[in-house]
Amino acid sequence: MRCHILPKDLVFVIGDEKKEFVVKADRPHPLKKTIALIIFGVIWTGFTSIFVMAFLWPVFMGREVRFKSNGVPTVAGPDNLGPIIIPAIIISVFALIGLGMLFWGVFSIFKKGGYFVGTPTRLIHCHKGTVRSIDWEQFSGDIEVSSKGEKGNISLQMRTGKMVSRKNGPARYVPDVIYISGIPNVFEVEQICRKRIKENDPTPPAT
Repeated sequence: MRCHILPKDLVFVIGDEKKEFVVKADRPHPLKKTIALIIFGVIWTGFTSIFVMAFLWPVFMGREVRFKSNGVPTVAGPDNLGPIIIPAIIISVFALIGLGMLFWGVFSIFKKGGYFVGTPTRLIHCHKGTVRSIDWEQFSGDIEVSSKGEKGNISLQMRTGKMVSRKNGPARYVPDVIYISGIPNVFEVEQICRKRIKENDPTPPAT
């Protein structure tokens, strides 16, 4: 693995521990995940823009908008904004959510993922002066690896997570995931991670 000049804060946290791998991630998330977020943001924003153009844009241009509120014909315009205030707030919130997803996806393409260092006891991540240390026992051992060309991605599933509610079904448990994206020697790094996770597995062996 290539040699990296590590930030001082990271060197201090590592201390005398053996560095089994040191990689610098190109991105915080796999490119496929980022592109999916951008596409979803475009679709969301495009759908919301229909309501912006139908309800808000005419008022901005000084024209009246006619619609039904609770089955009652209503007219809103520059001199009568009351009937459209609540719809405008709702539409604006949805529009901002779509734009937020879109801009975050584009930003993530150019954002660096920081340094990852594996030691016999933990995985250390350093990004813009923030250092996070995660013991190997915190990972479940569910690992995904993908490779394209000289670089690849690793997804390490953790034992922690959260319950996410669903509209048409019961809530489901979604585990936290650590992404190490756009790194060389991806399979070598994966083997080290898998070995250490297995060695530090707190689950008692089946008898």
